[in-house]
Amino acid sequence: MNITHVVENLNRGGLERMVLDLVKLQHRQGHHCQVVCLFEPGSQACELDALGIPVTGCHKRRGPDLRALSRARQLIRRHDTEVLHTHNAVAHYLAVLASFGLGVHRVINTRHGMGINQRSGRREWLYRRSLAATDTVVTVCEAARRDAVALGIVPRLITRVVPNGIALEALSPASAPMQARLRHILGLTDTRTLIGNVGRLNWAKDQVGLIRAFRHLHAQRPHTALVLIGDGELRAELQQCAAEEGVQDSVYFLGDRTDVHQLLQGLDLFVLSSLSEGYSMALLEACAVALPIVATDVGGNAEIVHDGTTGRLVPPGDPRALADAMLSLLGEPQQARACGRAARAWVEEYGSLETMAGRYALLYRGAMESTSCDCAS
Repeated sequence: MNITHVVENLNRGGLERMVLDLVKLQHRQGHHCQVVCLFEPGSQACELDALGIPVTGCHKRRGPDLRALSRARQLIRRHDTEVLHTHNAVAHYLAVLASFGLGVHRVINTRHGMGINQRSGRREWLYRRSLAATDTVVTVCEAARRDAVALGIVPRLITRVVPNGIALEALSPASAPMQARLRHILGLTDTRTLIGNVGRLNWAKDQVGLIRAFRHLHAQRPHTALVLIGDGELRAELQQCAAEEGVQDSVYFLGDRTDVHQLLQGLDLFVLSSLSEGYSMALLEACAVALPIVATDVGGNAEIVHDGTTGRLVPPGDPRALADAMLSLLGEPQQARACGRAARAWVEEYGSLETMAGRYALLYRGAMESTSCDCAS
């Protein structure tokens, strides 16, 4: 098939990682793919360039931009696009407008987050108008589908659930050599227990709450360190928070990294403290590395982390509950290892890139009939 994916850009992030991996697999399967970026191509576009997969930026300006819209239309037409697969709201309604009258066979939109952004009323209004020319809206977890339908964003009949998947061959279980590598990166000469978090440093990921939870844990288990992988607008505030909590010497900010998979393999425990989440790629990667997990019970987290089996779920915004869950797993190493093994087994069955791509292939052919799937079982 001739497939055009439309995104805002291919900068570093969970949505962008999913698109990159899906396009690479579709390319290997013999499909003719291109990626149209509304804005700049982004820092990860080179991965597709290296494979000869076209990535083009439309360099859209703020507000209505007819030049960018015309550029997107030309790209969709020249590719003889049969399947138009858009990602999130803005990319969708602009791509639908750009493709009007071009004879695209299937129009698929994936909403990668949860529910609606109340501050984006105009964006959502335009998005709802575009659904008249949309075959299927995909949400990445059942919780997101329920929210989207309940809030009147998407008609139930055109919704499907396709959870994100990851390339498992790139992720091996945590090991002593990788733990030694991470300790070397951190400049540690001891064997401290390493607790890790991956994500943008912003309000939604609530690393402030995580640092406060770590203070409670560190008071009881001083031979621990917290590793924050990722960057964002709250980095300075979080560093100040660590200082105020008295744990600045045990909290490490590694920034934006290209070796996240290797860093995960050096951890002892993975923690996701989000206040809002869709279907977390970071959680899938932690499962693939066979790490025990503590996560907040928001969005699709409970569809990945099964409380008592692959890790622990706690209420969001509750540092003490987060600390207690971490202490519980660290205090039961055999149970923690069993959770890690169960997490790896689960992601192999339900969270692979191949499973996700197969579900999208069915949607491209119009053959996936149910409004949900059993991927979170």
